[in-house]
Amino acid sequence: MSLVLRKSSPVVVRPSPEQVTMRGTIKLSSFDKSLNNLPNTSLLMFEHPIHNAAGTIQAALSRALAHYYPIAGRIIAGGGSSGGGDDDVYIECNDEGVAFVAASTCHALKDVICFDRWPDARKLLDELVDVVVHYPAMACAPRDPLLMMQVTEFSCGGLVLGVTWNHGIADGVGMGQFLQAGGELAGGLPSPSFAPVRWDGSLPTLPPSILDAEEHMLSLDPLNGDLATLDITIPLTSIDQIRSDFSGRFHGQPCTTFEAVLAVLWRCQTRAIRLDPQTPILLMFVADVRKHVGAKKGYYGNCTIDQVVVATSSAVADGDVKDVIMAIKHAKDQIPSRPKMTTGQHELCKVPAYHTMMVSSWRNLGFDQMDLGSGRLARVTTSGKHMPPASAAQGFLSSGRDGVSVLSALVTTRTLSLQN
Repeated sequence: MSLVLRKSSPVVVRPSPEQVTMRGTIKLSSFDKSLNNLPNTSLLMFEHPIHNAAGTIQAALSRALAHYYPIAGRIIAGGGSSGGGDDDVYIECNDEGVAFVAASTCHALKDVICFDRWPDARKLLDELVDVVVHYPAMACAPRDPLLMMQVTEFSCGGLVLGVTWNHGIADGVGMGQFLQAGGELAGGLPSPSFAPVRWDGSLPTLPPSILDAEEHMLSLDPLNGDLATLDITIPLTSIDQIRSDFSGRFHGQPCTTFEAVLAVLWRCQTRAIRLDPQTPILLMFVADVRKHVGAKKGYYGNCTIDQVVVATSSAVADGDVKDVIMAIKHAKDQIPSRPKMTTGQHELCKVPAYHTMMVSSWRNLGFDQMDLGSGRLARVTTSGKHMPPASAAQGFLSSGRDGVSVLSALVTTRTLSLQN
């Protein structure tokens, strides 16, 4: 299936002049720097129509940028006009704006809200976020907009809001906060419900060991040509049974939905790749550390670290799923107030991409709280274009009463044959 989209020419949206924005530069933190120039994408799907959707969202975007004015700036090195010459990276708050495209299609939203029906799911997702002004070569250049948005209206009145941003400006929590603010303004509020904060000098500095590990993962040769994009729903009945069994074995200790889903996905992936039983495999998941490091309320810059679980192939594929959950819980328990290198992170450089699974949960980012004035959205997912280099799963979000929906990029038969 292919969508036939009619698109407007891209326009530049700048902060609304109703509020004075600040000039100058903002230094990227150590949490931001390793993610700078890395594009990230979300697709927000709304079933209920809103009047003049593209115009309403464009106006709300302009008003939101007046509060989140650094997003309308550009990335520069060395401090720019502030007399740098250093090795740091900055956001220049210059109100140059973000890219915006309005699109429409004769298809109904129900035709595309689930992607497992078509083998070309990745292309389908890309069309919903493929702003004419795009980041070439999967990277953001220094003078590129820090955010690009495409609004696609469907024949049924539903719409998809596609957002791609430079990861250096915000993590998932931060972008969710920005989009919630836009929704509040589109719904008629005079200002966002709480004030945004982009610079927090109290944040700790990540040690070089963690930064080196992150850069290693980002530099892996991608398997994306040999990965299949799948839309998976893990039934709530299965999740509830796993959680109950875990609590029963470990004396009432709780198991979260995230931990149960993560264990199921890792186990299925490990069984699929059929490695030697003693081969080390690696699970990496993104952890928000705002509460751990005392970040200010409203902070929307990056504040995440990668947590790692290392095990043998047989322990995950053939062992008890409750033991896999306990290993994940142990990794979560190691999240410190002062980030440091953990035992698992030392193994990052030793495990190839094929033996690695990278996971990002979107359950608590705030995307699903966005309301444009006609009700909350029906689904949040991502584009297949900006998936990580290794086998990956993104977008853990409740799918009504059915279960937890996950967009995954998993190894194919061709990948398996190349590795065996």
